[in-house]
Amino acid sequence: MEIQVVAGGIQSAEDDLIVINLFEGVEMPEGATGAVDQAMSGAIRELIADGDFQGKRGEIAVLYPRGAIPASRVAVVGLGPQEQFTLESVRHAAAAAARKARDLGVKSFSSIVHGGGAGGYALEGAAQAVVEGTVLGLYRYQELKNKPPDRPDPERFTLVQFDESALPAVEKGAELGEIVAEAACLARDLINRPANYATPSDLAELAMEIASEFDTMRCQVLSEEDADELGMGSFLGVAQGSEEPAVFIVMEHNPGREDLDTVVLVGKGITFDSGGISLKPAEKMDRMRGDMGGAAAVLATMLVVGQLEIPLHVVGLMPATENLPSGHAYKPGDVITAMNGKTIEVINTDAEGRLVLADALAYAARFEPKAVVDLATLTGACVIALGRGMAAGAFYSDEGLLARLQAASQATGERIWPMPLYDEYLANLESMTADLANSGDRMGGVGTSAMFLKQFAEGYPWAHLDVAGMTFEERSPSPKLPAYLQKGGTGFGVRLLVQFLRDWAATD
Repeated sequence: MEIQVVAGGIQSAEDDLIVINLFEGVEMPEGATGAVDQAMSGAIRELIADGDFQGKRGEIAVLYPRGAIPASRVAVVGLGPQEQFTLESVRHAAAAAARKARDLGVKSFSSIVHGGGAGGYALEGAAQAVVEGTVLGLYRYQELKNKPPDRPDPERFTLVQFDESALPAVEKGAELGEIVAEAACLARDLINRPANYATPSDLAELAMEIASEFDTMRCQVLSEEDADELGMGSFLGVAQGSEEPAVFIVMEHNPGREDLDTVVLVGKGITFDSGGISLKPAEKMDRMRGDMGGAAAVLATMLVVGQLEIPLHVVGLMPATENLPSGHAYKPGDVITAMNGKTIEVINTDAEGRLVLADALAYAARFEPKAVVDLATLTGACVIALGRGMAAGAFYSDEGLLARLQAASQATGERIWPMPLYDEYLANLESMTADLANSGDRMGGVGTSAMFLKQFAEGYPWAHLDVAGMTFEERSPSPKLPAYLQKGGTGFGVRLLVQFLRDWAATD
């Protein structure tokens, strides 16, 4: 879909559909909505007076101007109560409008910049949110389907800004919104893609392709032999049950730039997780193709890092493998040795994510980073603690790093929630035969898993985001859920990480 920005009044747009808005409880439209209402002889005021539109979040009414304005349809989208209005409200409204445009079969539609007027937000940020909501709202996974969708996507979307002098800010926001949203859609594709189409080797090939697009980026793919030479016994222990070769992907933006802060992003890349010998239940095991949601987010984030030329030394680490049962698979009771020399007793082969991350976190130390952030679909316990689709659990060793992530979370609407990292969790990881066990008591499992990772995140500020409840949407659409989500991969973490890195580069 082509996205453009033009100056003018929305009431003059020659499109199949124009999109305007109203806050809940407003009886007399003003601004762009008021101009459209006036051109249509009070049709919107009449709609409100008759009780047919209240402006609730995501509510949409479609009007037909019958020649009063050039557009053939007008969509009025509700923004909800003004006192609760945020940029997340903008994304929701834009996504709802975009999906309505597709349902109506329009080829082109235009929108005002929701939130840039009475909403009180800067035009650049508001425009970014509108485009993000629009692109994410129209996403659907079609790669492997022969039948095209009944309703094709619109061919063109236009943001209309009345004040011509503000056009550069809107253009900048729209461009950034498109870049970030498309990257989140890439992460969605990777999560939705079947495991036989998204093997560790496939991820490595994509990482190499992305790195080749930028002079500032390089990619190194470590083989199993390379990992063995580095002493990555924890990573390789998980990998040994699969016929698919495991890879350890290292992407670097601005390598060798000692004048720039180094930030390392680590993404769990289990491209299919059967649970290994500790086999998972058969029900919904197909969803375990999404156990590489952390790696998908990091990979997509590195794409944006290159596109935006973010002035940081950013490293993306993605340990990628399958976790399968076989005659070669690691077993409960086995002892493996991680890269930092610590020995680990395998209690549960389905606690594999922390094992691959252990070696990645140990490897991260070689970059002497200012911060390391890992993302992983790590525990069902986190989903139980916080709920599905509510927030990622955030564990951290540094308050300043948490504050940076929280600021990015607030800006993007990708929610994180700080979780405790008590030293007492370590007692659950005691082993009779090794330095650590990879699993402990069921109670407090999310904290125990984070404490396990902490044993390998040494020498730098570190944060762990357990995104198990956030990378795959299972719930049916409803007005209370963001309209930019559909069932399947969410791409969670891409917008959060990009904002986190942009903020870091802007303040340091």
